[in-house]
Amino acid sequence: MHTIYQYQEFLSDYLQSQYESKEPKNLYEPIHYILDLGGKRIRPVLTLMAAEVFDTDYKKALPAALAVEVFHNFSLVHDDIMDDAPLRRGQETVHEKWDLNTGILSGDAMLILAYQYFEQYEPVVFRDLAKLFSKTALEVCEGQQWDVDFESRNDVTIPEYLKMIQYKTAVLVAAAMKMGAIIAETSEENANLIYDFGLNLGLAFQLQDDYLDAFGNPETFGKQVGGDIIENKKTYLYLKAMAFSNEEDAAELSRLFSIHPEDSSDKIAVVKALFNTSGASQSTQDAIHDFTFKAFQTLDKMNISAHKKEMLKAFGENLMGRKV
Repeated sequence: MHTIYQYQEFLSDYLQSQYESKEPKNLYEPIHYILDLGGKRIRPVLTLMAAEVFDTDYKKALPAALAVEVFHNFSLVHDDIMDDAPLRRGQETVHEKWDLNTGILSGDAMLILAYQYFEQYEPVVFRDLAKLFSKTALEVCEGQQWDVDFESRNDVTIPEYLKMIQYKTAVLVAAAMKMGAIIAETSEENANLIYDFGLNLGLAFQLQDDYLDAFGNPETFGKQVGGDIIENKKTYLYLKAMAFSNEEDAAELSRLFSIHPEDSSDKIAVVKALFNTSGASQSTQDAIHDFTFKAFQTLDKMNISAHKKEMLKAFGENLMGRKV
């Protein structure tokens, strides 16, 4: 087993080895640009880690890991277009740096490129990877549509929201881990357990992302802090604040999430204060904790060494305490 940093380096080196100068440049340069922005690369790291958890050399999992990373970045390019986001990882988003059409088309190409990486595997493994990937990719699209739908709804429930983030975010984390298990050709039980581990970790990760969107440090978070508030997204923070607030505060929160002022700084400040005073901030942090430890419970059932269980647990704990 290797460290997270080592896995990130392995993936980065492999990514650079895959680049080739291709035409038209306005299709491929935006792809290289978004991939070179780096980010945490948690999902592909999990693919490499899962392969080694089940006693297979990480090198065998590199093509699948890169497929996960390319697909994830494809979804970010299109998400940024839908959200009209100016920044991604502290840099200009693809559609801002180039234009809208380039962002759409380069994103489309990334989805196709992601599938091509699976072609490096033997037929049975290819089939299982492609089947899982297709299911996951469709679920991510479903989650994104629910996310968009929720912006214009005032009756979103906590269970609906959790289902949305499960599909939009957690299923890709889970699939990334299961791909490592598929490549390692471990037991079906182990593959399903590592999927469940990733699913709960992914839920914790997205709730943490929601929390950091409101309360993160803009210098380390890499995205526009308060973006969800500006876009009137009914996040876990918002839903809990609405549930916990008195009638007057709930009415003010509802009003704030129905407007789009030119200068959103006052709106962001008031909403964050309501998140804190209502107890929604603490409730969100509690949920992050709960999903993380639910992930840890699946480790007890997994047929791997205690040392490897500890490594997976340490990764989850590190994720729960992240600031970026």
